[in-house]
Amino acid sequence: MHILVTGGTGLIGSHLIPRLLQSGHQVSVVTRDVAAARAKLDPAVTLWSGLAQQQDLNGIDAVINLAGEPIADKRWSEQQKQRLCESRWQITEQLASLINASSEPPAVLISGSATGFYGDTGELVLTEEDPGHDEFTHQLCARWEALALAAQSERTRVCLLRTGVVLAKQGGALAKMKLPFKLGIGGPLGSGRQYMPWIHIDDMLNAILWLLDHPQLSGPFNMVSPYAVRNEQFAAMLGHAMHRPAFMRTPASAIKLMMGESAVLVLGGQHVLPKRLEESGFGFRWFQLDEALADVVG
Repeated sequence: MHILVTGGTGLIGSHLIPRLLQSGHQVSVVTRDVAAARAKLDPAVTLWSGLAQQQDLNGIDAVINLAGEPIADKRWSEQQKQRLCESRWQITEQLASLINASSEPPAVLISGSATGFYGDTGELVLTEEDPGHDEFTHQLCARWEALALAAQSERTRVCLLRTGVVLAKQGGALAKMKLPFKLGIGGPLGSGRQYMPWIHIDDMLNAILWLLDHPQLSGPFNMVSPYAVRNEQFAAMLGHAMHRPAFMRTPASAIKLMMGESAVLVLGGQHVLPKRLEESGFGFRWFQLDEALADVVG
């Protein structure tokens, strides 16, 4: 297939593109910085400097939309929240418009979202049928998903990736989590009781390919391990994997002082299950957190 990817230099995209090329697909990547993308990506990848010059997506068989500014890199000022939204909403709206303008549209749009769709939901056990709690992350993701679903038709199906914390050897949230443990001051955050939905990068990629290859699948999918853990369990297992102590609890008040409103990303949580993925027949390789952390940290 000819697959168009956005967010190709991000954590998931940079791991996914080699898999797509290995499977024999032709890959094009939308990027704002062609020179930087060329330095990072395989020479076989075709680069598009934006979508403004496109009239349609005829000739593209599938679109994988992973673009979006990292949500936890900066405090959430009103300007930063707007940037987080626009970096996701604008390109998704452009893609949906181009798909709808195509006489031979892509067969599938696989579009990013996050478990933040559900908001901070405490002890509730969540599947794709649950509506979520109305707060900023829910508003961001709900609009993001709605824009993607505008591309849905009899000829184009839309799959939504409600992704948890992706565990990979380099980059992503885990890179930031490891630093205090390296310094010997790692441990639970706040109460430590909040659930942390997570997924190993291998399972993330395999699940995207699964959705790509199964034309009967559409709608939202929770891209998380079947076994969510609490933050205190995650901290203990990460410390064990790194052979470092994990007893220095960071008070919620200190995290709120450092992060402001975005502290909800680490102090809140969701107990999310991948119900629809498992019902579709997808099999996880990594479902025990200690084994997953040993693989990416060891």
